[in-house]
Amino acid sequence: MRRLLYPLAGLLVALPACAAEPEIIGERNGKDVVTIRAPESATSKQTLPIFPGVSGRSAGAKGLSLLKVVIPPGGSAAAHIHKGYETAIYLIQGTVETRYGDRLEKRVVNVAGDFVFIPPDVPHQPTNLSKTEPAIAIVARNDPDEQEHVVLLPKE
Repeated sequence: MRRLLYPLAGLLVALPACAAEPEIIGERNGKDVVTIRAPESATSKQTLPIFPGVSGRSAGAKGLSLLKVVIPPGGSAAAHIHKGYETAIYLIQGTVETRYGDRLEKRVVNVAGDFVFIPPDVPHQPTNLSKTEPAIAIVARNDPDEQEHVVLLPKE
């Protein structure tokens, strides 16, 4: 059973948590270090499995979010933008082709170990080029709200 830890009279008290919530250790008061233990994956607006990490909601972050994204073998995210926010990606595992541009007419292929920067409002759609292995990435944005500023684009 997953538990959330809450400060009570200077002690951390474990309370049961639902499976979709991360385990939070520490106070979200802007003065303490906060640890987030990601729960089982959730599904992003872009239709990919994500493991939520640091955000305004989980850690009290004011200017960034950080999460792990898994692109299943042969899978793609829905085409989208991050409205008004930058995105930085570190590809841990796999080979990913990202189509980008107003009509997704440009493309770049990244491999494990690559760092990727996506400027605000740039339409993009990542695809895992492997048919057998997931692609795994750590994604950071200068947006503490995780998914709230993700805007899906119309399907082609």
